[in-house]
Amino acid sequence: MLKRIIYIAAILWSTGTLMAQDVLLNTMHRNTVSLNGAWKYIVDPYETGYANFHGEIYDQKNSGATAAYYNNYKAKNKTELVEYDFDQSPSMQIPGDWNTQKENLLYYEGIIWLKKNFDYLLPKNKKLFLYFAAVNYKAEVYLNGQKLGMHEGGFTPFQFDITAVVRKKNNYLVVKADNKRNKEGLPALNTDWWNYGGITREVLLIQEPEIYIQKYAIQLNRNNSKNITATVQLKNTYNPEWVNLTIPELHISEKAQTINGVANFNFNAPDDIKYWSPQQPKRYEVQVKTQFQTLEDQIGFRTITTNGTNLLLNGKSIYLRGISIHEDINGHRVTNQQEALQLLQIAKDLGCNYIRLAHYPHSEQMVLSAEALGLLIWEEIPVYWSVDFQHKHTYDLAAAQMTAVVERDKNRAAVIIWSVANETPLVENRNNFLKQLIQLTHNLDDTRLISAALLTRMENGIGRIDDSIGNYLDVIAFNEYQGWYGGDLAKTPGIIWQSLFNKPILVSEFGGDAKFGLHGEKMERWTEEYQDYLYRQNLQMIENITGCSGISPWILMDFRSPRRVLPKIQDGFNRKGLVSEKGEKKKAFFTLQQFYQKIKDTKK
Repeated sequence: MLKRIIYIAAILWSTGTLMAQDVLLNTMHRNTVSLNGAWKYIVDPYETGYANFHGEIYDQKNSGATAAYYNNYKAKNKTELVEYDFDQSPSMQIPGDWNTQKENLLYYEGIIWLKKNFDYLLPKNKKLFLYFAAVNYKAEVYLNGQKLGMHEGGFTPFQFDITAVVRKKNNYLVVKADNKRNKEGLPALNTDWWNYGGITREVLLIQEPEIYIQKYAIQLNRNNSKNITATVQLKNTYNPEWVNLTIPELHISEKAQTINGVANFNFNAPDDIKYWSPQQPKRYEVQVKTQFQTLEDQIGFRTITTNGTNLLLNGKSIYLRGISIHEDINGHRVTNQQEALQLLQIAKDLGCNYIRLAHYPHSEQMVLSAEALGLLIWEEIPVYWSVDFQHKHTYDLAAAQMTAVVERDKNRAAVIIWSVANETPLVENRNNFLKQLIQLTHNLDDTRLISAALLTRMENGIGRIDDSIGNYLDVIAFNEYQGWYGGDLAKTPGIIWQSLFNKPILVSEFGGDAKFGLHGEKMERWTEEYQDYLYRQNLQMIENITGCSGISPWILMDFRSPRRVLPKIQDGFNRKGLVSEKGEKKKAFFTLQQFYQKIKDTKK
C-alpha cells in the first residue's frame, strides 16, 4: 500500500504541479466549515517571500527561513530584521478577485500572498480536507509553515488532506496566488477576457470519516431511458463494504458491495419516472449511504442523443434557444449564488432554454442554479485560440481540467455538452491534441455529447463547415461574425451554409458591439441600432441553415477585457453583450427575445 501511495504522489508531482487528483464532490451536503471572508494579503511582484536574492526557493532550500512569507514569522525582539507582517497588512474578501477589490490592482498580474487564521478541533478517527473551489491561476498552499502542494488551473477545484497538519488553535493558512499568463498554460498568453487573480471561489474545511464516499455517478443509460447505472467510490478501504442507494420518490432502494472500493449498480427506473427538461426541471432526492456516512443529492434524469442532424432530449427533437455567458457581472468575477442567479435570470427573461458557459469551467453554483431553473448547459475548458498544442504539459493541463469538470458535474442533468476547444487553428498538432482530448472525454462520460466551437471558411457567399475535427465530434458548432469581423450585412441573409457532417449544427457565437445608450443609424458601428440590425440579418440567415439545432449568440452581458481599449466606447469592456455590465438591456436583447418567442412553439 505504501508503494502505491508513493507512486501516485510521484505522478502528481512529476511536473512540480498538482495536475489531477480525486476531489470531493457534492461539498454542499458534506460536513464543512467555510474559510470565506476577510483574508490578509501581501503584493509580491518580485517573489521576495518565495526565494532569496540568489533565486533559491525557500521551501526547497531553507523551508524554515524567517523571510519566507508562508512561515508568518514574528520578530522575537526589537533588533531582529523581519520585512513583512500579514497582521499589519490590508485585507480583501475571499472569494473575490483582487483586480476589482483594489483599484491599484486592476491590471496586476503576478504574485499575491493571502493568509487566513482559524481554529479547528478535529475529532478522533476523522479526516480533514482543505478544499479550494478555484484559485487563478497557480496556487501554492502552506498550512502552519508546511507546504501542502501546488495546483495549476484557474477554474477547477482542488484539495489537500490536512489531517496530520491541522491543530486545535492558531492555524495559519497561506496561499501564494499567481495569475501570470504563460505560453504553456491553459488558457495561454492571449485571451479576450479579464485575467482575474486570486482565490475567486469558496474555501472550505471538509470533515470526513476515515472511510468516506469520494464520488459517485448516477445517471440514465444514454441508449435506454428506463435503465439507471450508478457507481460509488469509497476511499481508504479495499475491504468489501455495503453501499445503499435510495431514491424514495421512485421507490428505489438498491444495495451493492464494493470491490476495491467501488460499488456498481444497474437497475430499471419505474414507468412513472419524470424526466428532467427545461419545461419540467425535475430532480429527485437521492441518498448514498454506507455504515460510515450518508450523502444526499438532488439528481435529474434525462437522455441526450443525436439522430443525423437532429438533437434529441429524452428522445424528442429540441432547438436550443441559447446565449453565451462569461462568469463576469458588473465588471467583476462572479463570486456567489446570488450573482449567478442574476445572470441566469436575464437569460430566462431572454427566452433561453440553454446557456453556453464560456470559455472555462464556471462555478458549481452557476451549474446548480441553471439546472434548477431549467437551463441546458454547454461546459468547456480554455483550450482557446492558439494554445501550445505541441507541449505535453499543456495537454496534461487540458486533460486534468476536463477530468475535474466532468467529475464535478457528471450528476447534473442540465449539462448536455462538453466542449473541448474554441476557435483553434487548423494545424496537425492541434488535431492530434484534440483527438486525444475527445477520446478522454468520451471515456470519462459516455452519456453526454462532445463538441467544439470551430472556425469556418467563406467562399462566394457559401459558408464551409469542414474542419476535419468535426469527424470526431457529436455536435458541430461554429462561430461566425458576419457584419462585425467582415462580411456585408446587407447580403448576410442570403449566405448559404454547407456542412460536411451529417450531425446537428449549433451556431455557438455571432454578434457585434454596442455601447448601451449610444444611438444612431443602423449602419453606424457601436450604436444599439447597428447591433440590432446585425442580429436581425444574422437571425434570418441562421433560420435557413439546414440541420441547425440551436444558437448561443455572443454574449449576455458586457464583460471586462484588456483587448478592448477604444475610449468612450469600450473603456476596457467587450461590448457585445445584449445587456450592459450594469444590466441595462440593449435593443438587440428584445430582437432576440422576439425571435425566441417566435420559434418557441415550433422548435421546442
